Amino acid sequence: MSETRFAFSIAATDGVARTGAIRMQRGEIRTPAFMPVGTAATVKAMKPADVRAAGADIILGNTYHLMLRPGAERIAKLGGLHDFMGWERPILTDSGGYQVMSLSDLTKVSEEGVAFASHLDGSRHMLSPERSMEIQTLLGSDIVMAFDQLVKTTDTPEAQAEAMERSMRWAKRSRDAFDDLGNEGALFGIQQGGLDEALRKQSADALCDIGFDGYAVGGLAVGEGQEAMFGCLDFAPAQFPEDVPRYLMGVGKPDDLVGAVARGIDMFDCVLPTRSGRTGQAFTADGPINIRNARFAEDKEPLDPECDCPVCRQWSRAYIHHLVRSGEILGAMLMTEHNICFYQSLMAKMRDAIAEGRFAAFASDFVGRYTQEK
Repeated sequence: MSETRFAFSIAATDGVARTGAIRMQRGEIRTPAFMPVGTAATVKAMKPADVRAAGADIILGNTYHLMLRPGAERIAKLGGLHDFMGWERPILTDSGGYQVMSLSDLTKVSEEGVAFASHLDGSRHMLSPERSMEIQTLLGSDIVMAFDQLVKTTDTPEAQAEAMERSMRWAKRSRDAFDDLGNEGALFGIQQGGLDEALRKQSADALCDIGFDGYAVGGLAVGEGQEAMFGCLDFAPAQFPEDVPRYLMGVGKPDDLVGAVARGIDMFDCVLPTRSGRTGQAFTADGPINIRNARFAEDKEPLDPECDCPVCRQWSRAYIHHLVRSGEILGAMLMTEHNICFYQSLMAKMRDAIAEGRFAAFASDFVGRYTQEK
């Protein structure tokens, strides 16, 4: 384990795209990085060793879900999230704000925080900036996310502005609580402001005045569509300093990742590769396929003929089609492992392309092939 608390360096740029590394006590995170989502202390259908073997340097855990079950205090008593789940490398925990807004009934937002009813049993809770920092500290998170208020990009300009301004007040409270707790990890701020460039700039300036180790572009991938998201990313990442990591939360499809890297994003997370794996969708260089489709019943090819992952080296589409159609657990496991490997391979290819000065050509070739008419 290194002694570096947090250090970010850029090794090469190609246009706006960057490749580099974040160095932390639990290891190095190569960027651009994709973080598999381990919502409830597990990347669903995968063992931690297999997630690491796929190429992941860091995973994401979720404050909201872990505070409700099994509880942050219990995880701390058991040695922290790393020991609890058997993952020795860095973990980023999101603040819980998104889940509070999207999963909870009877949610009430006030200046104090968000009062909500658990989606598990209806029990009442309050999640504030201070409590979010406490939970993430108890978990032992390496990268802690400030607590923010998320609203839809389709909400009124007034609602967007109000939520952004409250999020900036909560960001300052998150910073203060994080420091008071003596947390030795890193703290990222979250930019809000919908699709409005002026609101995004106001948010970025406020976050930079407070001071964070990295900055996230929040409030996107909530239904606005790729074109609108890319439009926002044309200006939002550049509103932050160049010498810090820029994290796009909750994104996304493979072509989303490529387009966002082209606009200066360094970090991503999304449930898509694992959720898709469990529901029969496999990602390939030629776009996603639905393995349940009858045309794969006698297909001896691997999920992706160009993929070198353990799944593609050993099993055919026909076998995995059979597993998934039969409801066998192994089907979900193999599909998920392939998808995680595909995403990590994509990130590695982007890092190489940036380092070699050929990212624009790589991006054009990848997106053209991935999105072509089938």
